[in-house]
Amino acid sequence: MKQRIQNLLKYRKGFYALYYHLMSFFIRLMGMFCRTDPRLILINSFAGRKYDDSPRAIFEQMKSDPRFSGMRLVWAFHKPEQYEVEGAEKIKTDSLSYFLTALRARVWVTNSSVERGLRFKKKKTFYLNTWHGTPLKKMGNDLQTENQSFKSKGKSNVDIMMSQGAYETEIFARAFGIPSTRFLEAGLPRNDILAKADEKLRQSIREQLGIGEDQCVILYCPTFREYEQDEHRAVVMAPPMNLTKWEQKLGQRFVLFFRAHYEVSKVMKVEENAFVRNMTSYPSLNDLIIASDLLISDYSSVFFDYAITGKPMLHFTYDYDQYASKRGMYFDIRQYLNGSADEDSLLEILLTLSENEERARSTRFRDAFVGQYGHAAEAAVNCIADSTGIGRAVS
Repeated sequence: MKQRIQNLLKYRKGFYALYYHLMSFFIRLMGMFCRTDPRLILINSFAGRKYDDSPRAIFEQMKSDPRFSGMRLVWAFHKPEQYEVEGAEKIKTDSLSYFLTALRARVWVTNSSVERGLRFKKKKTFYLNTWHGTPLKKMGNDLQTENQSFKSKGKSNVDIMMSQGAYETEIFARAFGIPSTRFLEAGLPRNDILAKADEKLRQSIREQLGIGEDQCVILYCPTFREYEQDEHRAVVMAPPMNLTKWEQKLGQRFVLFFRAHYEVSKVMKVEENAFVRNMTSYPSLNDLIIASDLLISDYSSVFFDYAITGKPMLHFTYDYDQYASKRGMYFDIRQYLNGSADEDSLLEILLTLSENEERARSTRFRDAFVGQYGHAAEAAVNCIADSTGIGRAVS
C-alpha cells in the first residue's frame, strides 16, 4: 500500500500538488515552535533507503574530525532496525520525530533529499547535498514536459551542492535551479576510495567475494527505464541478454556481476550460478567497482565513477533511440566508449578486447567529465565547519 501511495505521489501531478502544499504548510507551521539546535546534524542516504554513498563518507570524516566531537549526529532510515550505526542516533523517516529533527537540525547532509518531497527548510539550516551521480540522462528542468516523475519542483534550496567538475555543475545549476556560486567542485565523497584503492585492497575484496586470481570480473550495471511500468506503476526492465549464451561464449575465466538499479531490483529475476551473480543487494557498489576488471552499462552515472579507476568500460545500448526519445541524454555515450547495441557483437568485443586501448578510452572520458576526485569528504566537512562555525562552537 505504501509503495502505491508513493507511486501516486511520484507520477500523479494533481495528487502530489495537494500533498505538497498541505503538508509543507503544516510542517512549516510546526517549525515556528522548533528552535534550531546548533549541535544537531541530520544525515540520510537515498532519502532513508540506505546507509552508504557520499553521506556515509562524510559521516565517517566527521567522526575523525575534532571539530565535530561535540555534535549530535542523527541518521534517518526507512527501516532503522536494519542498520548498526556507530557514533550516531537513528530515527525513522516520515515519523513525527523525523520532521521535528529536520526542523531543529543545524545541518542537513544528503545525496538526494531531506524534505520528503515537501519544502520546509528553515533559514538557519545549512543544507549540503552531494547528489548521487553525474548525469548522462537528462533530469530536472531539462526533462521533457510530459516526463513528470523526475521534474524539479521549483528551485532548489540547497546551500551547497557538490559536483565532480564543470560539466556536472553546469547541468545541475540549470536542471535544479541552483546558483553556480553554491557549488563545491571537489568530487563525490563516496568516490574518494576509488581514487585511493590499491592492489592490496582489490585482492582483499576479490578474495572475500570468492574470485580467483585469473578470473575476469565483468560488472554489468544497467539503469532503469521509468517509462516501462507494470499495472502498479512499478518500474520494470528486461535487458535482451541470453546469459546461457554469455556463459558458453566467455567460458570459465569470466564472472558476471549483475547489479540492477534499486528501482527495479525487486522485479528483476536473475538465476545465479558459477558464471553470473546477482549483486543488486550487495551493500557496497565501490567494492564491486574495485574488484571488477571492466564495466558494462548503458545510460547510468556509474560510467563517471568507474572512470576514476581507469579500467575498461563498454556500453550496451540496445535501446538507444527509444531511451534518447523518451528520457533524453546530454551526450551520446557511444561517441566516447566502445560497445554495441547487439548482444553478439558485444560478446565479440569482450573476447577480443585490447585492455590498453580501452583503458586509454576510459582515461579520456574521465579527463573530459570528471574534474575533481580523491578528497571530497574532507572538502565537504571543511565546508560545513566553515559555513556554520561548528568548529568554533565546540572549541
